[in-house]
Amino acid sequence: MQPMIPLSVLDLSPVPEGSDAGQALRNSADLARHADSLGYNRYWMAEHHNMPGIASAATAVALAHVAHGTSRIRIGAGGVMLPNHAPLAIAEQFGTLASLYPGRVDLGLGRAPGSDQVTAHALRRTLQGDVDSFPQDVMELMAYFRPAQPGQRVQAVPGAGLDVPVWILGSSTYGAQLAAALGLPYAFASHFAPGSMEEAMAIYRERFRPSGHLERPYVMLGVNVHAAETDAAARLLFSSHQQAFVNLRSGRPGKLPAPQEGFFEGLDPYAQAMIRNSLSVSIVGGPDTVRQGLRDLVARTGADELMVTGQIHDHAARKRSFAILAEVAAERAAAA
Repeated sequence: MQPMIPLSVLDLSPVPEGSDAGQALRNSADLARHADSLGYNRYWMAEHHNMPGIASAATAVALAHVAHGTSRIRIGAGGVMLPNHAPLAIAEQFGTLASLYPGRVDLGLGRAPGSDQVTAHALRRTLQGDVDSFPQDVMELMAYFRPAQPGQRVQAVPGAGLDVPVWILGSSTYGAQLAAALGLPYAFASHFAPGSMEEAMAIYRERFRPSGHLERPYVMLGVNVHAAETDAAARLLFSSHQQAFVNLRSGRPGKLPAPQEGFFEGLDPYAQAMIRNSLSVSIVGGPDTVRQGLRDLVARTGADELMVTGQIHDHAARKRSFAILAEVAAERAAAA
Protein backbone atom coordinates (compact mmCIF):
# COMPACT_ATOMS: atom_id res chain seq x y z
CA MET A 1 0.00 0.00 0.00
CA GLN A 2 1.27 3.50 -0.84
CA PRO A 3 2.26 5.80 2.03
CA MET A 4 -0.27 8.56 2.65
CA ILE A 5 0.62 11.82 0.97
CA PRO A 6 0.31 15.14 2.82
CA LEU A 7 -3.19 16.50 3.32
CA SER A 8 -3.99 20.19 3.52
CA VAL A 9 -7.09 22.35 3.99
CA LEU A 10 -8.65 24.86 1.60
CA ASP A 11 -11.08 27.09 3.49
CA LEU A 12 -13.47 29.47 1.73
CA SER A 13 -14.75 30.56 5.15
CA PRO A 14 -18.32 29.59 4.20
CA VAL A 15 -21.15 31.71 5.55
CA PRO A 16 -24.05 29.35 6.34
CA GLU A 17 -27.65 30.41 5.98
CA GLY A 18 -28.74 31.88 9.30
CA SER A 19 -25.22 33.12 10.12
CA ASP A 20 -22.91 35.97 9.15
CA ALA A 21 -19.36 36.67 8.01
CA GLY A 22 -18.09 37.32 11.53
CA GLN A 23 -19.16 33.88 12.69
CA ALA A 24 -17.76 32.32 9.51
CA LEU A 25 -14.33 33.81 10.24
CA ARG A 26 -14.49 32.66 13.87
CA ASN A 27 -15.36 29.19 12.55
CA SER A 28 -12.34 29.36 10.26
CA ALA A 29 -10.04 30.15 13.18
CA ASP A 30 -11.49 27.21 15.09
CA LEU A 31 -11.12 24.90 12.09
CA ALA A 32 -7.49 26.02 11.62
CA ARG A 33 -6.70 25.08 15.24
CA HIS A 34 -8.45 21.77 14.67
CA ALA A 35 -6.49 21.10 11.47
CA ASP A 36 -3.26 22.04 13.22
CA SER A 37 -3.91 19.50 15.98
CA LEU A 38 -4.86 16.80 13.46
CA GLY A 39 -1.59 17.09 11.54
CA TYR A 40 -2.75 18.74 8.32
CA ASN A 41 0.10 20.27 6.35
CA ARG A 42 -1.31 23.63 5.18
CA TYR A 43 -4.29 25.84 5.78
CA TRP A 44 -5.08 27.99 2.74
CA MET A 45 -7.83 30.53 2.23
CA ALA A 46 -9.20 31.76 -1.10
CA GLU A 47 -9.95 35.20 -2.50
CA HIS A 48 -13.51 35.66 -3.77
CA HIS A 49 -15.45 38.90 -4.01
CA ASN A 50 -19.12 39.85 -3.96
CA MET A 51 -20.02 36.36 -2.74
CA PRO A 52 -22.51 36.35 0.17
CA GLY A 53 -21.47 32.83 1.11
CA ILE A 54 -17.68 33.37 1.26
CA ALA A 55 -16.02 35.49 3.95
CA SER A 56 -12.34 35.28 2.91
CA ALA A 57 -12.25 38.19 0.42
CA ALA A 58 -9.56 40.07 2.40
CA THR A 59 -7.37 36.98 2.27
CA ALA A 60 -4.23 38.25 4.01
CA VAL A 61 -6.31 39.71 6.87
CA ALA A 62 -8.25 36.46 7.26
CA LEU A 63 -5.00 34.46 7.26
CA ALA A 64 -3.56 36.60 10.04
CA HIS A 65 -6.71 35.89 12.03
CA VAL A 66 -6.55 32.11 11.63
CA ALA A 67 -2.76 31.91 12.02
CA HIS A 68 -2.83 33.58 15.43
CA GLY A 69 -4.27 30.53 17.17
CA THR A 70 -2.07 27.92 15.45
CA SER A 71 1.52 26.87 16.04
CA ARG A 72 2.71 24.44 13.34
CA ILE A 73 0.48 24.34 10.28
CA ARG A 74 1.51 26.39 7.23
CA ILE A 75 -0.87 29.17 6.24
CA GLY A 76 -1.36 30.56 2.78
CA ALA A 77 -3.49 31.85 -0.05
CA GLY A 78 -5.21 29.44 -2.35
CA GLY A 79 -5.13 31.86 -3.83
CA VAL A 80 -4.66 35.54 -4.36
CA MET A 81 -6.10 36.59 -7.72
CA LEU A 82 -3.15 38.66 -8.86
CA PRO A 83 -4.89 40.66 -11.66
CA ASN A 84 -6.89 42.35 -8.88
CA HIS A 85 -3.80 43.73 -7.15
CA ALA A 86 -0.49 45.53 -7.53
CA PRO A 87 2.30 42.95 -7.01
CA LEU A 88 4.01 45.26 -4.51
CA ALA A 89 0.92 45.37 -2.30
CA ILE A 90 0.71 41.55 -2.20
CA ALA A 91 4.43 41.29 -1.47
CA GLU A 92 3.98 43.65 1.48
CA GLN A 93 0.91 41.79 2.77
CA PHE A 94 2.52 38.37 2.62
CA GLY A 95 5.85 39.77 3.77
CA THR A 96 3.99 40.99 6.85
CA LEU A 97 2.50 37.53 7.41
CA ALA A 98 5.93 35.92 6.95
CA SER A 99 7.41 38.35 9.47
CA LEU A 100 4.73 37.47 12.00
CA TYR A 101 4.75 33.72 11.30
CA PRO A 102 8.23 32.94 9.92
CA GLY A 103 8.66 29.74 7.94
CA ARG A 104 4.92 29.10 7.77
CA VAL A 105 3.58 31.22 4.90
CA ASP A 106 2.72 30.16 1.32
CA LEU A 107 1.47 32.37 -1.50
CA GLY A 108 -0.69 30.76 -4.18
CA LEU A 109 -1.35 32.97 -7.20
CA GLY A 110 -4.19 32.73 -9.71
CA ARG A 111 -5.11 34.79 -12.76
CA ALA A 112 -8.91 34.52 -12.54
CA PRO A 113 -10.73 37.60 -11.23
CA GLY A 114 -12.47 35.72 -8.41
CA SER A 115 -15.55 37.78 -9.21
CA ASP A 116 -17.73 39.09 -12.02
CA GLN A 117 -16.65 41.92 -14.33
CA VAL A 118 -18.61 44.60 -12.48
CA THR A 119 -16.99 43.61 -9.18
CA ALA A 120 -13.57 43.40 -10.85
CA HIS A 121 -14.01 47.00 -12.00
CA ALA A 122 -14.98 48.06 -8.49
CA LEU A 123 -11.83 46.40 -7.13
CA ARG A 124 -9.41 47.85 -9.66
CA ARG A 125 -11.23 51.01 -10.83
CA THR A 126 -10.05 49.97 -14.29
CA LEU A 127 -9.95 46.71 -16.26
CA GLN A 128 -6.57 47.48 -17.83
CA GLY A 129 -4.98 44.94 -15.46
CA ASP A 130 -5.31 42.22 -18.09
CA VAL A 131 -4.86 38.54 -17.24
CA ASP A 132 -2.35 38.47 -20.12
CA SER A 133 0.11 40.30 -17.86
CA PHE A 134 -0.11 37.53 -15.24
CA PRO A 135 3.36 35.98 -15.93
CA GLN A 136 5.05 39.39 -15.71
CA ASP A 137 3.13 40.21 -12.52
CA VAL A 138 4.20 36.89 -10.96
CA MET A 139 7.85 37.56 -11.74
CA GLU A 140 7.61 41.13 -10.43
CA LEU A 141 6.05 39.85 -7.20
CA MET A 142 8.72 37.18 -6.74
CA ALA A 143 11.43 39.80 -7.28
CA TYR A 144 10.14 41.74 -4.27
CA PHE A 145 10.92 38.75 -2.04
CA ARG A 146 14.58 38.69 -3.10
CA PRO A 147 17.08 40.56 -0.91
CA ALA A 148 17.06 44.25 -1.73
CA GLN A 149 19.97 45.42 -3.87
CA PRO A 150 22.00 48.62 -3.41
CA GLY A 151 20.22 51.45 -5.17
CA GLN A 152 16.93 49.55 -5.51
CA ARG A 153 14.30 52.28 -5.56
CA VAL A 154 11.22 50.19 -4.68
CA GLN A 155 11.34 47.58 -1.93
CA ALA A 156 8.70 45.50 -0.20
CA VAL A 157 8.93 46.28 3.50
CA PRO A 158 8.23 43.76 4.98
CA GLY A 159 8.94 41.32 2.18
CA ALA A 160 12.45 41.77 0.84
CA GLY A 161 14.67 38.82 1.71
CA LEU A 162 11.90 36.73 3.23
CA ASP A 163 11.16 33.10 2.40
CA VAL A 164 7.64 33.09 0.96
CA PRO A 165 7.17 30.11 -1.38
CA VAL A 166 5.10 31.01 -4.43
CA TRP A 167 2.69 28.53 -6.02
CA ILE A 168 0.88 28.81 -9.33
CA LEU A 169 -2.82 27.91 -9.18
CA GLY A 170 -4.86 26.86 -12.18
CA SER A 171 -7.99 25.27 -13.53
CA SER A 172 -6.69 24.88 -17.10
CA THR A 173 -3.43 24.09 -18.84
CA TYR A 174 -2.31 27.74 -18.77
CA GLY A 175 -1.17 27.66 -15.15
CA ALA A 176 0.52 24.29 -15.69
CA GLN A 177 2.69 25.75 -18.46
CA LEU A 178 3.62 28.79 -16.40
CA ALA A 179 4.42 26.79 -13.26
CA ALA A 180 6.58 24.42 -15.31
CA ALA A 181 8.45 27.26 -17.03
CA LEU A 182 9.17 29.05 -13.74
CA GLY A 183 10.01 25.88 -11.80
CA LEU A 184 7.30 26.46 -9.20
CA PRO A 185 4.90 24.10 -7.39
CA TYR A 186 1.48 23.78 -9.01
CA ALA A 187 -1.97 23.51 -7.42
CA PHE A 188 -4.85 22.45 -9.68
CA ALA A 189 -8.48 23.32 -8.89
CA SER A 190 -9.84 19.84 -9.55
CA HIS A 191 -12.39 20.32 -6.75
CA PHE A 192 -14.53 22.45 -9.10
CA ALA A 193 -12.92 22.24 -12.58
CA PRO A 194 -11.64 18.69 -13.08
CA GLY A 195 -12.00 18.60 -16.87
CA SER A 196 -8.37 19.48 -17.65
CA MET A 197 -6.82 17.88 -14.58
CA GLU A 198 -4.95 15.02 -16.21
CA GLU A 199 -3.81 17.07 -19.21
CA ALA A 200 -2.60 19.89 -16.97
CA MET A 201 -0.66 17.51 -14.72
CA ALA A 202 0.98 15.86 -17.73
CA ILE A 203 2.03 19.21 -19.23
CA TYR A 204 3.41 20.43 -15.93
CA ARG A 205 5.42 17.28 -15.29
CA GLU A 206 6.74 16.98 -18.85
CA ARG A 207 7.79 20.63 -19.20
CA PHE A 208 9.01 21.31 -15.68
CA ARG A 209 12.32 23.14 -15.47
CA PRO A 210 14.20 22.78 -12.18
CA SER A 211 14.79 26.12 -10.48
CA GLY A 212 16.21 27.64 -7.35
CA HIS A 213 12.72 27.22 -5.88
CA LEU A 214 12.06 23.56 -6.71
CA GLU A 215 14.16 20.69 -8.03
CA ARG A 216 11.36 18.46 -9.31
CA PRO A 217 7.66 18.92 -10.14
CA TYR A 218 5.24 19.06 -7.23
CA VAL A 219 1.49 18.83 -7.82
CA MET A 220 -1.26 19.47 -5.30
CA LEU A 221 -4.83 18.64 -6.27
CA GLY A 222 -8.04 20.09 -4.85
CA VAL A 223 -10.61 17.55 -3.67
CA ASN A 224 -14.01 17.90 -2.00
CA VAL A 225 -14.33 15.64 1.03
CA HIS A 226 -17.56 15.26 2.97
CA ALA A 227 -17.08 12.57 5.58
CA ALA A 228 -19.48 11.37 8.26
CA GLU A 229 -20.18 8.23 10.24
CA THR A 230 -22.20 6.71 7.38
CA ASP A 231 -22.44 7.15 3.61
CA ALA A 232 -26.01 8.40 3.91
CA ALA A 233 -25.08 11.05 6.48
CA ALA A 234 -22.18 12.24 4.30
CA ARG A 235 -24.39 12.50 1.22
CA LEU A 236 -26.79 14.67 3.20
CA LEU A 237 -23.92 16.98 4.21
CA PHE A 238 -22.80 17.16 0.57
CA SER A 239 -26.23 18.43 -0.48
CA SER A 240 -25.33 21.88 0.93
CA HIS A 241 -22.40 22.11 -1.47
CA GLN A 242 -24.54 20.86 -4.34
CA GLN A 243 -27.18 23.50 -3.66
CA ALA A 244 -24.59 26.27 -3.44
CA PHE A 245 -23.01 25.11 -6.70
CA VAL A 246 -26.30 25.09 -8.59
CA ASN A 247 -27.18 28.51 -7.17
CA LEU A 248 -23.83 29.93 -8.27
CA ARG A 249 -24.03 28.50 -11.77
CA SER A 250 -27.59 29.83 -12.03
CA GLY A 251 -26.45 33.37 -11.23
CA ARG A 252 -27.90 33.28 -7.70
CA PRO A 253 -24.90 33.11 -5.34
CA GLY A 254 -25.91 33.14 -1.71
CA LYS A 255 -25.08 31.81 1.71
CA LEU A 256 -24.37 28.09 2.16
CA PRO A 257 -27.75 26.32 2.34
CA ALA A 258 -28.73 23.84 5.01
CA PRO A 259 -28.65 20.17 3.94
CA GLN A 260 -31.66 19.01 1.98
CA GLU A 261 -32.69 15.37 1.75
CA GLY A 262 -33.11 14.21 -1.84
CA PHE A 263 -31.83 17.46 -3.37
CA PHE A 264 -29.72 15.86 -6.11
CA GLU A 265 -32.42 13.34 -7.04
CA GLY A 266 -34.93 16.17 -7.50
CA LEU A 267 -32.80 18.06 -10.03
CA ASP A 268 -33.38 17.93 -13.76
CA PRO A 269 -30.93 15.80 -15.81
CA TYR A 270 -28.97 18.86 -17.00
CA ALA A 271 -28.29 20.06 -13.45
CA GLN A 272 -27.38 16.55 -12.33
CA ALA A 273 -24.89 16.24 -15.19
CA MET A 274 -23.40 19.64 -14.33
CA ILE A 275 -22.80 18.55 -10.73
CA ARG A 276 -21.40 15.16 -11.76
CA ASN A 277 -18.96 16.78 -14.19
CA SER A 278 -17.84 19.73 -12.10
CA LEU A 279 -17.72 17.98 -8.72
CA SER A 280 -16.42 14.62 -9.89
CA VAL A 281 -13.28 14.94 -7.76
CA SER A 282 -15.23 14.49 -4.55
CA ILE A 283 -15.06 11.86 -1.83
CA VAL A 284 -18.36 11.56 0.01
CA GLY A 285 -19.10 8.87 2.55
CA GLY A 286 -18.29 7.09 5.79
CA PRO A 287 -14.76 6.06 6.80
CA ASP A 288 -14.58 3.01 4.52
CA THR A 289 -15.75 5.00 1.49
CA VAL A 290 -13.32 7.81 2.26
CA ARG A 291 -10.48 5.33 2.66
CA GLN A 292 -11.17 3.80 -0.75
CA GLY A 293 -11.68 7.20 -2.36
CA LEU A 294 -8.31 8.43 -1.15
CA ARG A 295 -6.59 5.29 -2.35
CA ASP A 296 -8.17 5.54 -5.79
CA LEU A 297 -7.45 9.26 -6.27
CA VAL A 298 -3.80 8.98 -5.28
CA ALA A 299 -3.30 5.90 -7.44
CA ARG A 300 -4.99 7.53 -10.46
CA THR A 301 -3.21 10.87 -10.31
CA GLY A 302 0.09 10.37 -8.52
CA ALA A 303 -0.54 13.67 -6.74
CA ASP A 304 2.15 14.82 -4.32
CA GLU A 305 -0.37 16.42 -1.96
CA LEU A 306 -4.14 16.85 -1.65
CA MET A 307 -5.83 20.14 -0.75
CA VAL A 308 -9.12 19.23 0.88
CA THR A 309 -12.17 21.46 1.02
CA GLY A 310 -15.56 20.76 2.54
CA GLN A 311 -18.47 23.16 2.26
CA ILE A 312 -20.51 21.88 5.20
CA HIS A 313 -23.31 23.91 6.76
CA ASP A 314 -22.88 22.78 10.37
CA HIS A 315 -19.52 23.74 11.86
CA ALA A 316 -19.34 20.75 14.20
CA ALA A 317 -20.06 18.38 11.30
CA ARG A 318 -17.39 20.12 9.24
CA LYS A 319 -14.81 19.60 11.98
CA ARG A 320 -15.84 15.97 12.29
CA SER A 321 -15.44 15.49 8.53
CA PHE A 322 -11.82 16.67 8.66
CA ALA A 323 -11.21 14.49 11.74
CA ILE A 324 -12.51 11.37 9.97
CA LEU A 325 -10.28 12.11 6.98
CA ALA A 326 -7.25 12.56 9.23
CA GLU A 327 -8.01 9.29 11.01
CA VAL A 328 -8.28 7.42 7.72
CA ALA A 329 -5.04 8.98 6.47
CA ALA A 330 -3.24 8.02 9.67
CA GLU A 331 -4.42 4.42 9.26
CA ARG A 332 -3.07 4.35 5.71
CA ALA A 333 0.27 5.79 6.78
CA ALA A 334 0.60 3.27 9.64
CA ALA A 335 -0.22 0.38 7.29
CA ALA A 336 2.27 1.45 4.60
